[in-house]
Amino acid sequence: MSPAPSARTVPGESRRTPAAARPTTSHWGAYSVHPGDDGSLGILPHPEDPSPSPLLRNIEGALRHPTRVRRPAVRRGWLDHGPGPTDRRGREPFVEVGWDEALDLVAAELARVRDEHGPRAVFGGSYGWASAGRFHHAQSQLHRFLSQYGGYTASRNSYSLGASLVLLPHLVGATGADAVLRSASSWPTIAEHTELIVAFGGIPAKNVHVTPGGVTRHTTPGHLDALAAAGTHVALVSPLRADLPPGPDTTWYPVVPATDTALMLGLAHTLLSENLHDRAFLDRCTTGFETFTHYLEGRHDGITKDADWAAAICGIDAETIRDLAHRMAASRTLITVTWSLQRVQHGEQTVWAGLALAALLGQIGLPGGGFGHGYGSMGDVGDHGPQVRLPHLPQGPNPVSEFIPCARIADLLLHPGASYDYDGERRTYPDIRLVHWAGGNPFHHHQDLGRLRRAFGRPDTVVVHEPHWTATARHADIVLPVTTTLEREDIGGGRRDTHLIAMHQAIDPVGEARDDHAILAGLAARLGFAERFTEGRTPRQWLEHLYDNWRDTLRADGATVPAFDAFWTTGQLRLPSGPSHFTLFEDFRRDPQRHPLDTPSGRIEIASATLDALRLDDCPGHPTWLEPDEWPGSPTSERHPLLLIANQPTTRLHSQYDMGALSLGAKVADREPVEMHPADAAARGIADGDLVRIFNDRGAVLAGAVRTEGLRRGVLRLPTGAWFDPAPDTPDSRPLCVHGNPNTLTADLPTSRLTQGCTGQHALVEMERYEGEPPPVTVRNPPPLLERTARTAHTDRPETP
Repeated sequence: MSPAPSARTVPGESRRTPAAARPTTSHWGAYSVHPGDDGSLGILPHPEDPSPSPLLRNIEGALRHPTRVRRPAVRRGWLDHGPGPTDRRGREPFVEVGWDEALDLVAAELARVRDEHGPRAVFGGSYGWASAGRFHHAQSQLHRFLSQYGGYTASRNSYSLGASLVLLPHLVGATGADAVLRSASSWPTIAEHTELIVAFGGIPAKNVHVTPGGVTRHTTPGHLDALAAAGTHVALVSPLRADLPPGPDTTWYPVVPATDTALMLGLAHTLLSENLHDRAFLDRCTTGFETFTHYLEGRHDGITKDADWAAAICGIDAETIRDLAHRMAASRTLITVTWSLQRVQHGEQTVWAGLALAALLGQIGLPGGGFGHGYGSMGDVGDHGPQVRLPHLPQGPNPVSEFIPCARIADLLLHPGASYDYDGERRTYPDIRLVHWAGGNPFHHHQDLGRLRRAFGRPDTVVVHEPHWTATARHADIVLPVTTTLEREDIGGGRRDTHLIAMHQAIDPVGEARDDHAILAGLAARLGFAERFTEGRTPRQWLEHLYDNWRDTLRADGATVPAFDAFWTTGQLRLPSGPSHFTLFEDFRRDPQRHPLDTPSGRIEIASATLDALRLDDCPGHPTWLEPDEWPGSPTSERHPLLLIANQPTTRLHSQYDMGALSLGAKVADREPVEMHPADAAARGIADGDLVRIFNDRGAVLAGAVRTEGLRRGVLRLPTGAWFDPAPDTPDSRPLCVHGNPNTLTADLPTSRLTQGCTGQHALVEMERYEGEPPPVTVRNPPPLLERTARTAHTDRPETP
């Protein structure tokens, strides 16, 4: 994949003379690496990428950063005293050891836990974002290993859209849910037919550079330009003006955070009361309309959910709400809801109400109309690239049936044996004795990090594979250094990606780092199943095997696919293109009898008898306004009057490469920047660049002040992903993160008992100017590392089988 001479440089970087190009890809884009004689790396985006991601600027600075884990390391207390619960994780130095000793220790502990407590006592923690590679996908490698080890307690769904993944199958069926999330109406169809987009949560440009597994051509920015050229109007419903980039004709509705459902209900009531709804579509393609109508009219609770009622909650005046409803009914209208809006308490209701609102308009299945979920949340939503199943590592079946919704990990560790509800089932948390984590950083994703710290103190042992000394690595007992993408070979490609990329190794491994496959193969050898795990193949042989199997499948369908050697030499393979124009639920709308949804009714469930029968007060059987515990109208706001929005960052993917050039360049006062309205800043004596303390009953963070008119008054924006850096003299019950990780402040509560999704988007807080000398940021340096001594050897442990 040698770039053409006209290839652009990484945004914000100077052009370097291309040397021997090493192609590769990432979740934020395909690129090539050009090693310099001085050890520097030139990073050039793929020559066909019309909008390369600025996140590429983080790569070089992070590769050999001081936070790299260079040797296996064991927490000193674990070496001295052996496995067991402790409050010392994250507080003690580590002892560096050799690979043989580290693997012996891990294998012995895996064997002990399996023999004494069963494999269900092992939690296989992995979140899948570690690499865009199809083989060195940490989650797949770990799950394959643990399945062969005897099984493990797994996690299910995601922090990004945990509520929607459970809810949508009840509303549009499992196949329909997959279509909503993977086959949304294409951008060319929208640009050609849509007159009005009502974007709840906006279409944030910062998110569209990312797609799981990689993306070669970033096309969403161009599609947004096409909307502007076509004259499509966008109603931006968000407290943040930046949730829609400049360009499209826009009206901003700065809604009170967490009240989108109330606004949707007020819009729906206006359509209903003024006979602007499509009764024929509702009768033919939906069920539950009458139940929803009775709720809007207040027949049971005496509260009419009209525009005046909604205005008092959401902060948009009633006449504006009615005007928007009229415009929606008079236009080809697309209702879209970002993933972020379901990451709050009762987040299911916003998705459900948005679908019901689109159903009332009767445009679902019409080109340019209907419902969307996730435009602007991920780069491939609305994309029309190929849909080809890519090569993947088989994981095998997990012999253990236990699992948790991924956002319930602290509950799992803190409350073994406790019961909880999930999707109509009553489940029980197993007793976890060993956490084995490879890929992902729960101290980024999870909420209430003081509580998560306490939870990580309960298992006997925590094993972490990590390239960097993240907070997760610092809270482990045994840390195994792993290679990054540029230190190994792989095959990369994402959902709807236009290319399959040969990911060449660009540099030697840093320190003693090994890839996850090599680490797990070493453990499998000690546990007696190495041949089954590796199947006798080296990583390069695995790449050829996976590619050849995939190639055979495509060739059986008539595609021409080169042999592996030709693919590897070329560096890429252009995948077969798909149709550019398609509409979500088009076949269903045309003939609901021949193309029914796999719901109980075969139709869209505006009200669900299945969910109603569960009698869940936090997720009733139809879209409902339910007040969250933390929103500007709650009693808590009297003490903590500011609503903090912890959304995705602009300068990195999650917490990855927080030490990269782009991420570091955005820091203010050496901390994560927090945006605030000038009036809120003035009321607290805060100027641009000041260090501020943001706090609530769960903890506090330090951040750098940035004043802007681009958000609603009373709202703060503090992005996620700053590496958790708790001041050593603060308790876990109320830690102070000196670096600005907002999940120090967010509540570890589920969206509802139906879905158990993440609620990390919002938190009520107060803010003040920080006075005095602040605690230093320490997380950009490794923890204390000790040399191995005879005194640290713990000998009273089971022998490796």
